[in-house]
Amino acid sequence: MNEPFDKNRSCLDCQFKSILFKLLSEQELEMLDKNKTAVYFKKGETIRKQGAVLTHVISLNSGLAKVYLEGTSNKNLMLGIISPTSFIGGPGMFVDRKNHFTVTSLTDSCACYIELSSFRELLHLNMAFADEYFKHLSKVTLSAYNRLINFTQKQMAGRLADTLIYLSEEIFESRKFQMLLSKNDLAELSGMSKDNVVRTLKNFCIDGHIAYSGNDIEIKDFNSLQNISRLG
Repeated sequence: MNEPFDKNRSCLDCQFKSILFKLLSEQELEMLDKNKTAVYFKKGETIRKQGAVLTHVISLNSGLAKVYLEGTSNKNLMLGIISPTSFIGGPGMFVDRKNHFTVTSLTDSCACYIELSSFRELLHLNMAFADEYFKHLSKVTLSAYNRLINFTQKQMAGRLADTLIYLSEEIFESRKFQMLLSKNDLAELSGMSKDNVVRTLKNFCIDGHIAYSGNDIEIKDFNSLQNISRLG
């Protein structure tokens, strides 16, 4: 995507919309367009707040955002990273109309807020769209489940290896990427303390698994990280 996102562009010709929207008719896209609002966010701003009333489904059009559960004593558990063009919905859509997690922008971002009632109407009108949306929701849920079980069954090296593999394969799609997460973010994403993240990263560098300079990370030996992840 070479051109910047234009929040005034219609859903009919927007190249930043989710691939799922290709399943919608022109009339359904027009309905969507009338019931959405595009919002720009700076790095660190809150896109969705845990505990607030859920009134919209969000489609992230550009940038990256983190999804996390807010715990007690300012301790958070990060469930994952959202990249374009993912949906931000959640169980509250169908249960209690509440947000059960917080979403914060990791970079300057833009997201479209789609009125919940209109989105649910689309799910009822278009079964193919509904089927693909629930598949998407199920994949997101399964990914969160896998991350949570890894926190309880793996040692620190295995957890951080999982995180680096996840960032490399699912978010940046490269063995070399700029680390946009802070050490605290990495800790929350890996279920570790900040000090343990710093120590384990240093050990990975010494052992030749990765190269880490400034904000740049390169996975030098992907197979070794996979083995660390597998062995836990």
